[in-house]
Amino acid sequence: MSQTLQVVQAFDRAVVAEIPADDAQALETKLAAAAGVMRNRDAWLKPYQRSAILLRTAGLLEARQAYFAKLIAQEGGKPLTDAAAEVLRALDGLHNAADEIRNLAGREIPMGLTPASEGRWAFTTKEPIGVVAAISAFNHPLNLIVHQVAPAVAVGCAVIVKPAAATPLSCIEFVALLREAGLAEPWCQTFITEDNALSERFATDPRVAFLSFIGSARVGWYLRSKLAPGTRCSFEHGGAAPAIVDRSANLDRIIEPMVKGGYYHAGQVCVSTQRIFVHTDLLNDFVERLATRVQALRVGDPLLPETEVGPLINAREAERVTSWIDAAVAGGARLIGGGRRSETTLIPAILIEPPADAKVSQLEVFGPVTCVYGFQELDAAIEIANSLPFAFQASVFSTDIGPAMRAARRLDASTVLINDHTAFRTDWMPFAGRRQSGYGIGGIPWSMEDMCQEKMLVLRHDG
Repeated sequence: MSQTLQVVQAFDRAVVAEIPADDAQALETKLAAAAGVMRNRDAWLKPYQRSAILLRTAGLLEARQAYFAKLIAQEGGKPLTDAAAEVLRALDGLHNAADEIRNLAGREIPMGLTPASEGRWAFTTKEPIGVVAAISAFNHPLNLIVHQVAPAVAVGCAVIVKPAAATPLSCIEFVALLREAGLAEPWCQTFITEDNALSERFATDPRVAFLSFIGSARVGWYLRSKLAPGTRCSFEHGGAAPAIVDRSANLDRIIEPMVKGGYYHAGQVCVSTQRIFVHTDLLNDFVERLATRVQALRVGDPLLPETEVGPLINAREAERVTSWIDAAVAGGARLIGGGRRSETTLIPAILIEPPADAKVSQLEVFGPVTCVYGFQELDAAIEIANSLPFAFQASVFSTDIGPAMRAARRLDASTVLINDHTAFRTDWMPFAGRRQSGYGIGGIPWSMEDMCQEKMLVLRHDG
């Protein structure tokens, strides 16, 4: 009997679709097809062909923006206005990948610097690394797929992409667009499964040259330990992003970005603002303003245009976040907001001074919760911000260049945003977790570099 996967709406658990799932034989067929096209170097797609396919795909996606936005809102629970913005980002990502093909070049390696190297001309070229296995996450079910697939197509790698089991539809529909744009099936295939053992077999197959993984640190680091010899990889995990509010900060200008950073997509973002350190001179005023704005957020059905905060991906996650909030309150934190709107939908919460050893202070919440802590000395706040084994993006809010730059230099983060929230990102900038938060550098141009390998040519001549 063939296996199927049921896809439900994140908000009300209504069935959206039931789709075929892949088994071990299907995985073998797909890996063999991908490896086969990579072996046939004469049939590799030329740069102009890859560029044209990406641009045609962008045109097809642009014509179906509303359809994809609704799909994202249904399966992933992202509010419709944010889902529409995700589609625009995906469009830009396709154009970015096509544009970057023009920059995909080697360089001349100088010869004649020693007597032994005279009479030679040397240069490098870029080649696709081979089969790319991409394992993606639920929280941006279209744009993350574009982040992993578009660079592979751009550099000429065959790619097999496994979407999150909760949100496969956006991925399937996007790959269908690539096919419609002229990309032959072996160059981009989906792998649909809920089977963790089969997923591990996929990631660790020796025919995979590069693993792109977006998801939990526990799974990512485990897979890295199991990769076949020679397989390269890139991992994007999460963190507990800190934001520091200096005593010089203008509260009139920071509440909106702080709310955006903390509650966008119900906090289900790997760089969501989670730990907010506020100078004690501003603490009471900041909390009052933040609470007023957070309590005004419109929470509910992501398909309604007025909704600002939608559901978590499933009821299990809602239960987990609720239990973490309850534990922090039991430990002495003051709670503002919180509660349940539906099985999967939580009312946004603020925790004031949760204990340092509480899960909300130590781990990634991945829910609509921010934690606020007072501080008097900037360096003490920075030390606490840096104390976790995660490091991704961080923010500092200040009108004084001195403390702003001191924090920027001392915060352990791959990106420090000054007077902006931690969840800011463009898809052409480098995006990387440090320590347990990831491995390698994301962002479309950087992913393209990762999916290439350099080959050097040395020409000996008599001139």
